[in-house]
Parts: sequence; structure tokens; C-alpha cells
Amino acid sequence: MRAIIVKDGKLLAMTPKPYHEHVTVGIWFTVGGSLEDLEALLPALEREVIEETGVKPDIGNLLYVHQFISAAKEHLEFFFHVTNGGDYTTIDLSKTTHGETEIKEVKFIEAAKEDLYPAFLRGENFADLENKPVKFFSYLEEVIKF
Repeated sequence: MRAIIVKDGKLLAMTPKPYHEHVTVGIWFTVGGSLEDLEALLPALEREVIEETGVKPDIGNLLYVHQFISAAKEHLEFFFHVTNGGDYTTIDLSKTTHGETEIKEVKFIEAAKEDLYPAFLRGENFADLENKPVKFFSYLEEVIKF
């Protein structure tokens, strides 16, 4: 699950450090991560955002569902609007549980101008997120034939 945190039309994103072999460096990602065993989706997103930013998110509506293949496995990511974007203007990674270990930099970026993953976010308009319908993006068609 991932957080869509926006302030002044810019998206909060992070670029990771190479803290394990499966991490792709040099690319921007939205804040978020994986579920732990038997963890509910929204508490997991809250946990991940706090671990990476030190700021408690106000989680709004579901914006995107992203289905893709990575390391020969199918994955689903859920992107939720975090409505308190103004609370993320100053992030001190030294005050987080995972930030200094996992994150090289976290800041608000212009999504269309950066090497952002997943790529569909580069073309998105982050205005009026409260009323945005859920969008589904799938990258299985190129990999799996039905």
C-alpha cells in the first residue's frame, strides 16, 4: 500500500538507499510498503508512513489499484489519498524508525518531471483528490496471456 500525499500540486516521494538486494535506487517512489502477516490494509499504511516519515497520516479514499509482475510474482498495490499533506513539509529522517536506514531523500516533487515509479503517476493530475474515482492500472497483459 502506498500514500498519495500532495501539497501545492507536488507529490511526496522518496528515493531509497540500497538497503537490500531488491531495492531499485535512483528512482522516486511514493511513501509506503508491504503488509505484515495478518495485518489490515489501512493500519499497515499508517504504520509504513510513520516508519518512513515520522508523521501520522490522515488516510482518505482509495485512488489507484496497481497490478504488476515483479520477481516472477504478481503484486497488487493500493494507493490511498493522505489528506494532511501540509504536515509533511519538514521530514527529519533521524526521528523515524526506518528513514535513515532505507531512505536517501524524501521531498515533494513534480511527478511529471521525475523518474517516478509506477510510471502512471507521472501523468496524473493530483487536484481534487477527494472526488477522484478509483483508477485501475494493470501491467499483466504484457506478461500473462489468458
